[in-house]
Amino acid sequence: MNGLLLDEAPVQTAGETCSLDHYLVQPDETMDARIAAAREKLGAEAIVLGHHYQRDEVIRFADFTGDSYKLSKAAAETNARYMVFCGVHFMAETADVLAQPWQQVILPDLNAGCSMADMAEIGQVEDCWESLERQGVTAGKGILPLTYMNSAANIKAFCGERGGLVCTSSNSQGAFEWAFARAEKILFLPDQHLGRNTAFAMGIPLSEMVVWDPYQINGGVTPDRLRAAKVILWKGHCSVHQRFLPEHVDRVRREEPGMQVVVHPECRWEVCQKADAMGSTERIIELIEKAPEGASFAVGTEIHLVNRLAKRFAPLGKRVITLDESGCLCTTMYRISPQHLAWTLENLVERRVVNRIKVNTEEKHWAHVALDRMLEIKR
Repeated sequence: MNGLLLDEAPVQTAGETCSLDHYLVQPDETMDARIAAAREKLGAEAIVLGHHYQRDEVIRFADFTGDSYKLSKAAAETNARYMVFCGVHFMAETADVLAQPWQQVILPDLNAGCSMADMAEIGQVEDCWESLERQGVTAGKGILPLTYMNSAANIKAFCGERGGLVCTSSNSQGAFEWAFARAEKILFLPDQHLGRNTAFAMGIPLSEMVVWDPYQINGGVTPDRLRAAKVILWKGHCSVHQRFLPEHVDRVRREEPGMQVVVHPECRWEVCQKADAMGSTERIIELIEKAPEGASFAVGTEIHLVNRLAKRFAPLGKRVITLDESGCLCTTMYRISPQHLAWTLENLVERRVVNRIKVNTEEKHWAHVALDRMLEIKR
């Protein structure tokens, strides 16, 4: 380890670190050698996690690639002291919740957030729950709160403390079944589209779902509608996946006969109904992997992943294009740049920990409870 006592590395203030501004003015390609050199010096003490939606210039350095939960779980099972999470804030929080006490999670750019996660603030969620209590919705068998993985740690903790759990896009139906075995209703946070698509696939009609708007009195839902609803959907969405429209599917049907349309369940219900298949990021990759040579796909998800799949499968005789010709970029994920990664790693080499993400003890406990409950559900 070149004499570095990284297990004793303190968390430093921004004023003590190498200047990030100096890095940000450097060209991307000048960072490659520096990143590689820093990683060699750090060895097994640090691992780099790269989410599927991350840009190629960064994900090439990842030790693990995948969705947020897969990355967090994989990292916690390693002996690495430092997890450099090239993703967004809620992902780094989840990694810290699942991490061993001696592990530290770092987010290369603190501005890398998630617009969907930000749509469910803890104060709004608490107000919603109090309103449901006043109307008697939480009494008796009542209601359970479920949150998508794409949510802040305090939202996960909120659900855990009230008997609920966390789900991913791949096990959301199992989570709904788990909840309905214990309660009459579900409050699903924060993505209305994943909640709607999951419930509808289980045979729950749209008439038994309502959308809770935190900016309206009582969520903008009448008491009668609330009593009739089995699923209360939080008014949140993914800014990337909501851009896909039914007419994009119609265009593919018209211009690319025989092409399969595969979309993420964060897309609108109308889009998912028109698609040939719907599934999580991992499921989309699996579908393309298992398809025969000559198959073609229009994929409704983030453009970096689509472009990566197109390059990967072209030599295998498979064609992959984006469902929306304009492309849908996750701008917050894009904030993580080679410059941010180099800055983070070189500070670690100098025994400085920058941009550490640390969830407070109580929130970590209840968020962990919610995540543990997820392991009980059927896949």
